[in-house]
Amino acid sequence: MSQVVLITGGSSGIGKSVGEFLQTKGFIVFGTSRNPDKINNSAFPLVAMDVRDSASIKRGVEEVLKQTGHIDILINNAGVGITGALEEIPTEEIVNNFSTNLFGPIEVMKAVLPSMRDQNKGLIINITSIAGYMGLPFRSVYSASKGALEIITEALRMEVKPFGIQITNVAPGDFATNIASGRYHAPLLENSPYKEVYGATLSMMDQHVDSGSNPQQMADAIYSIILNPKPKIHYKVGAFMQKFSIVLKRVLPDKTYEKLLMNHYKIKE
Repeated sequence: MSQVVLITGGSSGIGKSVGEFLQTKGFIVFGTSRNPDKINNSAFPLVAMDVRDSASIKRGVEEVLKQTGHIDILINNAGVGITGALEEIPTEEIVNNFSTNLFGPIEVMKAVLPSMRDQNKGLIINITSIAGYMGLPFRSVYSASKGALEIITEALRMEVKPFGIQITNVAPGDFATNIASGRYHAPLLENSPYKEVYGATLSMMDQHVDSGSNPQQMADAIYSIILNPKPKIHYKVGAFMQKFSIVLKRVLPDKTYEKLLMNHYKIKE
């Protein structure tokens, strides 16, 4: 029996690349989109789902179960970027980011866990971010939401192991996708004390995405995880220096690491 994969945010970027690749490997793939009727180039079916809406999540999961009878693999991929000096990000945008990047994945996991528990097997892969391993200037909210999902996964992984369910995190670095176009940018205010350094940081982040790795790397990594009966807790996928930054944070004194980041972002004391 072919395994059924549900990928949130499967209409573009990493989710689309992963879904297309898994389909070539014989998996039955479903993606999600807030507006699937507007997507006409998907290689696999898209169900309507807004991960910020619990009722929408329930309907989407029920639709897949109705069509297939089982969900073997959930890839929690839907997410959104956000940038800005924390002082200048509207609270409603912070709430929206956590609703998409943290509370949404939690609700989707809650929706699929009962069926996985009934079949005594399942795999959940949460797509986090290398940015979730450190507090990055002008990306504080994004780092926090992705870091929180990493920790949630660590805890939930232990809770569901007795039911034959595996959960893991995959933290990507910068990939050449359209994530920048959907990212919320706190506006560059003329009278802002952060204007110069925040503006330079925005340009740097966009360059990193434009020159990012091929999303096929994520598809290859996720396929390898699926084939592994006992996946690790954490995986990192991306450029060497991005992954190495996590190692540096672990081994360097806090203030030394902070200084490295400030130099990288050209923040002067």
